[in-house]
This record gives sequence, structure tokens and C-alpha cells, in this order.
Amino acid sequence: MNELTFCELREKEIVNVTDGKRFGRIIDLALTCNGRVLGIMAPGEKSTFKCLSRKDALFIPWQNIGKIGDDVILVNLPSGNFPMG
Repeated sequence: MNELTFCELREKEIVNVTDGKRFGRIIDLALTCNGRVLGIMAPGEKSTFKCLSRKDALFIPWQNIGKIGDDVILVNLPSGNFPMG
């Protein structure tokens, strides 16, 4: 699998291989003006009464993505060190 559309990517769940934490599904991509992918955005922590906004999203740098499988995207983030977008 070498090429994927955003629609195909957003169907996959993001899982951290370091601690098994599930981050949900991709909500956005971060790109340069030249089209290079910088990383993916996953849902961040949200409270019951707070709607998810982009500023609450978790940014996962592209170099931290280990494998994109059929159903999941495996990422490698140190436990408890989740950069917010």
C-alpha cells in the first residue's frame, strides 16, 4: 500500500505502540505549502461539555508514524508526552 487518500486514512484508528493508547481517527493533516506532510492530527482530550476544536487536537509528527496498516496507524510517542496542535 503506497498511496492513500485522506478518506482512506481517516478510516484508520491511531494506536500508540509505546503504551497501547488509542487516539481515535485522523481529523486533519498538517502540510507544508509545497505539499509535504508534516504530521497528522488526532482528537485530543475533551471534556463532556466541550466541543473538539483544532487547538485541542493532538499533533503527531510524520516521523513518529511507524506503520500504516489496513485498519490502524501505529505511532511511536513516549508515554504522557503528547504534543498538542
